[in-house]
Amino acid sequence: MTNDYRLEFRPYQRRFVRRYAVACRQTPLTTSHGNWDIREGIILRLTDENLKVGWGEIAPISWFGSETLEQALDFCRQLPEKITEEIIFSIPDELPACQFGFESAWEWGMGSGGGGGDEGDEGDEGDEGDEGDEGDNFITPNSSLLTPNSSLLTPDSSLLTPNSSLLTPNSSLLTPDSSLLTPHSSLLTPNSSLPTPNSSLPTPNSSLQTPNSSLPTPNSLFYSALLSAGEAALNQWETLWEQGYHTFKWKIGVYAIADELEIFESLIHTLPAFTKLRLDANCGLNYEEANLWLRTCDNFKANKELDIEIEFIEQPLPVEQFQEMLELSRSYETAIALDESVATLAQLAACHQQGWRGIFVIKPAIVGSPSRLRKFCHQHKIDTVFSSVFETAIGRLAALQLAAELSQNNRAIGFGIDHFFEQEETWLQSLWNDL
Repeated sequence: MTNDYRLEFRPYQRRFVRRYAVACRQTPLTTSHGNWDIREGIILRLTDENLKVGWGEIAPISWFGSETLEQALDFCRQLPEKITEEIIFSIPDELPACQFGFESAWEWGMGSGGGGGDEGDEGDEGDEGDEGDEGDNFITPNSSLLTPNSSLLTPDSSLLTPNSSLLTPNSSLLTPDSSLLTPHSSLLTPNSSLPTPNSSLPTPNSSLQTPNSSLPTPNSLFYSALLSAGEAALNQWETLWEQGYHTFKWKIGVYAIADELEIFESLIHTLPAFTKLRLDANCGLNYEEANLWLRTCDNFKANKELDIEIEFIEQPLPVEQFQEMLELSRSYETAIALDESVATLAQLAACHQQGWRGIFVIKPAIVGSPSRLRKFCHQHKIDTVFSSVFETAIGRLAALQLAAELSQNNRAIGFGIDHFFEQEETWLQSLWNDL
């Protein structure tokens, strides 16, 4: 028998901060795609017959290959007030962000992906007393579990494995009466850890094994912090380093290549030893510029006096130049990671079929169906880097659960983006109540 779920949704807007931008006369987030001032998306809430609630998020990036926000809103508006699992799992591939949002909301509250409804789940004490008081099925503000400066996963901490009670949708960390999910609350900031009544957190260098996990899990989950394009990065990295981030991603392909190479050299000689650095071009280079960057990185890698690891260059060329990127990946020591080329599951499968065996950057919130992503990754064992699309902590929790389950080769995941947003501790309550 198919369950019915009452659907509610609210669009949101989040403005990127300008604390780094003002000094460098730059907009808050600048890539080769342009400037980004406001992040827009949709928060979903599904409620089943027993008043059990699941939260999800639709966070499209149309210029990356997902649907537009308007297309996502149109889809939500045409749905009936009550939807079924059949509807959730038949969302068309043209709406990958909707696929992620609805399916992760289903997993959060009711589905097998998060252990919803499992007998003996000690994290569900918040469900008691929900009947007759649906308004309490809320991620409430002012709790200490997911405050902006707390972290469940620190840059150097161990992995919360997929079946751990710490990262399952029905765990005590995210029960209806538990803590606030702030939009940029990392689950995630680098330096703290929080005990919870019914679970224990891993210590910084331990690995967490769960008795019921049948899936292989990496030893630890690290975080990469995003640096702004241009000279802003030179003033930005130190604060993030002090917070615990030791892997950074820097945006290139935004300014003149001569200027960026000069900044790059300064950055390389400024960063502490054993830092890992990623360069993200967002399709912003031409073939000659890509060769120049790769040669430059190879030369730095050959310098034994430098203790900096240049991990990879991300998406140096436009999506349609796949064969050129495949050729470049075989011509240089510096690795190339595909990003825009593998934005959706269909693109991911196509690039793999055409012979890409390098790094795949997966943005869970726009890639599509979580269940189909799991199937693909388990089948092909691809080298992945999971990355944020500047979603709120609702989307981030679902994305982190996938990262915990599917990450290979112990690579840092790209969720160190909190510093691009202001803290808004009552955002979700305000979003739901201020109609």
